[in-house]
Amino acid sequence: MTLFRWLLPFVLCFPVVVTPAHALKVQVTTFTLENGLQVVIIPDHRAPVVTHMVWYKVGAADEPPGKSGIAHLLEHLMFKGTAKYPDGAFSRILRANGSHENAFTTHDYTVYHQRITNDRLALVMELEADRMQNLVLAEEDVLPERDVVLEERRERTENDPASLLDEQIDAALYTAHPYGKPVIGWMSEVSQLTRADAMNFYSNHYQPANAILIVAGDVVPADVKRLAERYYGILQNKTSRALRSRVTEPPPTAERRVIMRDERAGSLLWQRQYLTPPARKLSQREENANEILAEILGGGTQSRLYQALTVQQKIATFAGAWFSAAELDHGTFGIYAAPNSGVAMEDLEAAIDAVLIELVKKGITEQELSRSQERAVANSVYLLDSQEALARIFGVALATGQSIDDVLNFEADMRAVTVAEVNAAAQRLFDRRASVTGLLLTEEQTP
Repeated sequence: MTLFRWLLPFVLCFPVVVTPAHALKVQVTTFTLENGLQVVIIPDHRAPVVTHMVWYKVGAADEPPGKSGIAHLLEHLMFKGTAKYPDGAFSRILRANGSHENAFTTHDYTVYHQRITNDRLALVMELEADRMQNLVLAEEDVLPERDVVLEERRERTENDPASLLDEQIDAALYTAHPYGKPVIGWMSEVSQLTRADAMNFYSNHYQPANAILIVAGDVVPADVKRLAERYYGILQNKTSRALRSRVTEPPPTAERRVIMRDERAGSLLWQRQYLTPPARKLSQREENANEILAEILGGGTQSRLYQALTVQQKIATFAGAWFSAAELDHGTFGIYAAPNSGVAMEDLEAAIDAVLIELVKKGITEQELSRSQERAVANSVYLLDSQEALARIFGVALATGQSIDDVLNFEADMRAVTVAEVNAAAQRLFDRRASVTGLLLTEEQTP
């Protein structure tokens, strides 16, 4: 299981619940304020610092039709100011106090986070709570920031053929669901976003009942609870919580292909993505089986794809696979490879399909299972070395609807997966009707 599928307790009762996380060697305190704000506290006493995160359960998949990119644009605009702290004072004050800050947007959530010495946690809480409800935007704030986002899209997507291919694969993978549109938005729609669009989105979604506060670091839970009640507990929900209304993706009936030719492509690339259920709709054993399958198929130099394509046949410069069920509504299983010079794409694809067919037909071995389980458990331990990564584990989990047992029992659940369960996952996942295959070529090449 990767970082983004670990979960924290979702506690609706006000009394504090303290649950020891034995496998992760952390103790999590959770409670919910009267206004609906979920609070998660993860003590980490290795250094006198604290990571403070606010997770809003809204993202690009919740945008109104024709307004793609508004969730991400609002993320930028949240730093403009409030009546109490105008003109970028939020960031200036934090910098003056030695804080590192940032934010990010996904399809399912938007996150604002800071890392600061633990004696300044109250300052961060005051600033973040203030902008949860008191954002002030002028037209002259919005238009320049919109240009910044457009330039960000040019730099990260328009000027990167591989990113463009990823975007087109996502658009083809989803027939109706909003995961098919990019988080940053389509250029044609972002260029038309307005101040009114930003304020409407802010008013509908940015409120305590739709947010999660996560504090990880050198703190005492009782002190954090007191501060959370002081700064966040006084906030009111100005509107009823906006329910997520997303189009249901119809069952896939036909495999799809995306062929992109771009003279800027530095190297050729082959990709395939399969649509899967999200983690919250899978049993823990099914999710872990999918994770192990990705590791065995393409998780490193000992994986089947790397050994077959790179070491034995020498037709690929690299090859791998991944699995993610961290999204709220759908997950994906991906495979990728790049051909060596002179290798035709159809030969590379045939070799990949041969690896998949053999895996489905003959299954995996006990040795492969054991090695993958050990790597998964080891990787989960390494993630705990970062305080921010530790906070993200719980934030992503809560924002995508799993349970506390998925976190606390991770090691035992991962080690309990059997060969038969991984083989069943392979039989279930590799349905070409639920896939998109993408090719990145240069202008003169043909698939």
